[in-house]
Amino acid sequence: MLIRDLTPSDTDVIWDINQANTPALGDETLESMHEILLWSSIALGVEVDQQLVGFCLLLSPQQPYTSTNYRWFCDRYQDFIYLDRVGFSAAHQGQGYGAALYAEVERLTKAAYFTLEVNLDPPNDGSIRFHQRLGFTEVGQQITTSGKLVSLMAKKLE
Repeated sequence: MLIRDLTPSDTDVIWDINQANTPALGDETLESMHEILLWSSIALGVEVDQQLVGFCLLLSPQQPYTSTNYRWFCDRYQDFIYLDRVGFSAAHQGQGYGAALYAEVERLTKAAYFTLEVNLDPPNDGSIRFHQRLGFTEVGQQITTSGKLVSLMAKKLE
């Protein structure tokens, strides 16, 4: 496994992975995925056998992104990194790559908080358990513009 920075040339692959993981990940157009990648202060990919099989995109405060969840954190935190999305191809889920990506994010960021949201309705119980094991706690809930109930989570970083 290799963790590397993503480039705009990875947009097609990460979009394919994203779309294969809806509704757990929000549906995006190829163009909007490209924008999110460009706005990301940390954009990492996981390669296995020289093939990109997973990714994560994280934004710092004050980007032009209009996500309801991202805006929730912008309104309440000044120093954070926001995980907009993380996804893996079906054959590469549950193999520890997510935890490895998160460890790399924590190594790279200087932010005080690592923030994200997890779906409560439709439920994503595995994701909630995963994030709780890594030290994330719920700091709020909201209903998104698409009608999903989400748990807004944060982890205080050293």
